[in-house]
Amino acid sequence: MELFLYTALFAPLVGSMFAALYSGSPKNIIAGIIPSILLGVSLISSTILLVLVLTTGHTLHVEMMTWMATGDLYIPFGFVVDQISVTMMMVVTLVSTVVHVYAIGYMSHDKAFNRFFAWLSAFVFSMLILVMSDNFAGLFIGWEGVGLCSWGLIGFWYHKESATWAANEAFIMNRIADLGMLIGIFLVFWNTGTLQYDGAFAAMQNLDTDTLTWIGIFLFVGAMGKSAQFPLHTWLADAMEGPTPVSALIHAATMVTAGVYLVVRSNELYALIPNVGLFIASLGAFVAIFAATMALVNRDIKRVIAYSTLSQLGYMFAAAGLGAYWVALFHLMAHAFFKALLFLGGGNVMHAMSDELDPFKMGGLGKAMKGTMILMTLASVALAGIFPLAGFFSKDLILEVAFVDHHFIIYSVLLVTAGLTAFYSFRIIALIFHGEDRHTALGFHPHEAYKFMLWAMAPLAVLAVIAGFLFKGTYFEMITQLLPATEYHVHSAVTYWIMTIGTQAFVIAAIYFAYKKYMSKDIKVPDGTSKMENSFAYKLLINQYYIPYFYEEYLVKPYRELSTVCWEKVDQKIVDASVDGIAKVFYTTGVKTRTMQNGNLSTMLKWMVAGTVALLSLAVVFGLAARYSGEIRLFLSGLGV
Repeated sequence: MELFLYTALFAPLVGSMFAALYSGSPKNIIAGIIPSILLGVSLISSTILLVLVLTTGHTLHVEMMTWMATGDLYIPFGFVVDQISVTMMMVVTLVSTVVHVYAIGYMSHDKAFNRFFAWLSAFVFSMLILVMSDNFAGLFIGWEGVGLCSWGLIGFWYHKESATWAANEAFIMNRIADLGMLIGIFLVFWNTGTLQYDGAFAAMQNLDTDTLTWIGIFLFVGAMGKSAQFPLHTWLADAMEGPTPVSALIHAATMVTAGVYLVVRSNELYALIPNVGLFIASLGAFVAIFAATMALVNRDIKRVIAYSTLSQLGYMFAAAGLGAYWVALFHLMAHAFFKALLFLGGGNVMHAMSDELDPFKMGGLGKAMKGTMILMTLASVALAGIFPLAGFFSKDLILEVAFVDHHFIIYSVLLVTAGLTAFYSFRIIALIFHGEDRHTALGFHPHEAYKFMLWAMAPLAVLAVIAGFLFKGTYFEMITQLLPATEYHVHSAVTYWIMTIGTQAFVIAAIYFAYKKYMSKDIKVPDGTSKMENSFAYKLLINQYYIPYFYEEYLVKPYRELSTVCWEKVDQKIVDASVDGIAKVFYTTGVKTRTMQNGNLSTMLKWMVAGTVALLSLAVVFGLAARYSGEIRLFLSGLGV
């Protein structure tokens, strides 16, 4: 079985290297086909490993080679396929394969087609390193690898200033968070003597609560950056500057869920510090409704879906923080399918509308894009949590977790968020596909995507429908062999049905309201003159609660001004002046003394005499000092020296 492990892990790397061979050449379709095939091979290998874990309950643990061995530090290149990692492997490889095939069509007219697939496959390889490593050091390698690849993919169109700015923002903000994670990893080794998961978590059982709390906090800081939790959230929406397949892969199914994976993987640690867990859950609930409110008014399709991702990450952290780790992982899996489907559908709309992203400039696209409309509507139903699609089961479980554990504030916040999610999801569906045609008057002539792109999206649509049923049987039995097997049920059947029916009615009412409001014949392209657009609430939400403005005015600008002062006053006038002054002294000395090498005999004799006199003078001084050293010390002591 080791062969399948290595195949699943390294097939994307081979695909990336193959595409990289063509990176400096004109577009070659083979640079997209081969990496896509290799991703399919990785998916097949991951599926075989999943079947192994499902049927036998055994895990696969291999040590490829030693990486570091010095003193008490021993870190191997080790990998583990257990119930948690194989779930992540399936999500990563399945969504990645779909995105790769889809991207062949989406990027077909891009001059940097070959380079795109080199970056994309490298990202998948880094993500697999992250989820398959058996130690914190290997996880950190994959963690930084996906950070680097996401920088290259977000800023893929580097000729656009907005793309390079977004890439740098994502990279820098994640590096800030990663410093916290690195401190957490150092604390793990300092206190346990190992970075291997099994050894470290076993040793943590004997540590005091304060130490465990600091470890948990610092590790979660890293998770906050990667999963864009408040206040390190602003990069996620801006990262939509990258190509849409990037958004579908990185910002729906893989990188942004790495923080949730870290908390789930560290469940033995967080179970010992429930107060930190409650903080994680509370922050998750806050982020869920915080991001949902911003999605209500946004006029960019991809940003609305990005805020939706941010909101659903809040749900996952809420579940993990409350100790329902398998529920968090289940929602991560289900969410990956319908959210990637939404992003890819949004990409179809962008192509059809010449990269236009404002849904108010569309309307009636369902006639020309029936396939995309069906797929995006299906994904939106799953996202809204309508029975019997996947989102209903996973999201409903999280609500039950909060209710059963008597965290009624968290439950209420998540319930309201569910209604907001349904509203903004069907707001963009109504604006894009239904209502009156607003795009023809603006000069747009939409068309459906290539058929193979729609077929590539089909597996995600199927999983968005059926994934919810998986937790009831085999999946629950498998995942709870490693995670706490707590089942969450409302004790009263009447209460359960009231909650479930009430939630469904609330969500359906939100969908109805969205359709009623945004399918009106009076819908126009907003121009800033309406009463709503001039309201305080609208301005607050459209400006993201002015948090980016706060960062720019009170963090970025002061830092830039301080850097300018340090450069002009310290670097140039002190550091550079000192270095240049030393160089000038040596240069001037060289200019003055080089006459001794001019070949003139008289000059050379003068320097010889001067040197002889200097040496003799030094000899006399040192000789006298040695002869009268006692008298000199007595004299100096008399002076009090």
